[in-house]
Amino acid sequence: MKRALAVGVLLWLVATVILRLSPVRLPDPSRAAAILVLYAASFALLFVLIRTLVARPAGGADSVRAGVALFLPTLVLDALASAFFPAAYPNFSPASAGVFGGWMLICCGGGLAGLVSRPPRA
Repeated sequence: MKRALAVGVLLWLVATVILRLSPVRLPDPSRAAAILVLYAASFALLFVLIRTLVARPAGGADSVRAGVALFLPTLVLDALASAFFPAAYPNFSPASAGVFGGWMLICCGGGLAGLVSRPPRA
């Protein structure tokens, strides 16, 4: 579990740096269709990535704990980033804080759904 937590912190850090330096913008909150496309694509991508890349041991409880540890940094640190959005992401519009927070929840939900959808190995 410590390894999964460390990987989660590292992934969060890399993603945060990329988002802070990225010229790409989040969809405007008034563009519901664009937000739904972003959310659906992100859920599906994380679902497939975690389901494909994470080997699930025979003990399902351990893999669920590791999955929670992997996504915990995003859930906690991006909650703070959403609360202090203009300081955390000065390159994004402050109005995008809700879109960002929802996006992070969708990503974590897709990853956790991918994890628990895998049958245990025999």
